[in-house]
Amino acid sequence: MKDRRHRRKLGQNYLIDPVILFEIERAINPQAQDTFFEIGPGTGALTQSLIGEEIEIVAMDLDEENIKTLQQHYPHSNHQFIHGDILHAPLDFLLKKPHRVVGNLPYNISTQIILKLIQFTPCIGDIHFLVQKEVAHRVCSTHGSKNWGRLGVKIGAFFQTTALFNVPPEAFDIQPKVQSTLMRLIPREAPQITLSQYQDFSAFVDMAFANKRKNINNNLKKLAIDLENLNIDPLARAEELSLEEFMIIFKATC
Repeated sequence: MKDRRHRRKLGQNYLIDPVILFEIERAINPQAQDTFFEIGPGTGALTQSLIGEEIEIVAMDLDEENIKTLQQHYPHSNHQFIHGDILHAPLDFLLKKPHRVVGNLPYNISTQIILKLIQFTPCIGDIHFLVQKEVAHRVCSTHGSKNWGRLGVKIGAFFQTTALFNVPPEAFDIQPKVQSTLMRLIPREAPQITLSQYQDFSAFVDMAFANKRKNINNNLKKLAIDLENLNIDPLARAEELSLEEFMIIFKATC
């Protein structure tokens, strides 16, 4: 086994529990002719669960040794194993045909990965990610919940999100100190904003949540929006507003 310090640095906590792997496979429900993009395959525990007749897999891992292991294990397959950094590697291959995206993500970059994938939403069938429980609850939060915040708003604009089930530390070979959660993200059929508007929308959401103690009118003061005219309570805090209300305000700025 590799040095644990090296593996922890790369966020490598590999699933080893066969029951959990079976439950994840069942949640994903691979179908013939699916094309999967797997992020962080490690040594291939989940990869093996996905492989089936007429299924294609593209997998990317930061650890070159993992990629070599997978290439040796599947030398004659049509699967692609890519050595690369998901946050910086070009993902233009996603634009060529629909992909289902899966992965046991490193905790420290999971939100960055999800936000990067937003630009490829039209070519994504669905996403199944295993992440830190707290992150899953923020991503899958809804208006009125204690976890509702900027992450839920940004991702909710493009995806319908569901937290499926929790995974205990004992399911990993190197046990994390926190619970994990498998979540599902499905692209909305009709997003209320376009991909070309996403950067502006993201900056707008950040501004709205800039100071949690201030109401939405104060946080968005620079935009000079008549919130009352939009039927939005100017004294409400950002976390009290629904996704629909954020959309109404944002569209008033365009």
